[in-house]
This record gives sequence, structure tokens and C-alpha cells, in this order.
Amino acid sequence: MGAAYEEMMQEEEGGCSTPTRNECRIPAVPSTCPPPPPRKKPFSRGKKRGPPKNAYFQSPEIELLFAMFMGSRI
Repeated sequence: MGAAYEEMMQEEEGGCSTPTRNECRIPAVPSTCPPPPPRKKPFSRGKKRGPPKNAYFQSPEIELLFAMFMGSRI
């Protein structure tokens, strides 16, 4: 039985431990944080639009539909 066996037996007797060598250490993180993301600009709808030039579309079928719907409720 060689030196490797003796080393393994010492590790088993001592239990597990955290490596302490400098090679195993986590590198230090800079203490400054990155800047926050820029804020989104509020949604702007622009200036209010007026009614269309040709007026609104008026379909007789829509009026009939509403008349039928209201008539069935009464």
C-alpha cells in the first residue's frame, strides 16, 4: 500500500472540507453595480384627431340589427 492509499485514508478520517488553496477561491467581484436600465418613454398618442373627412360610415343594416335586438328585449 502506497502513499496514495495513506492520503486517501487521512481524507476519510478527517471528513470533507472546503478547499482553501488560492486556485480554488472565487474571484472577487467589483463592488460597483451596473447602472439601471433607461426608463421607457411614456406612450404618446399625439394630438387628438377629429372626425374623418367623409364622415362616419352609416350602414342601414346596422340600424336594422339594433332595431331587431332592441325589439326582442322589450
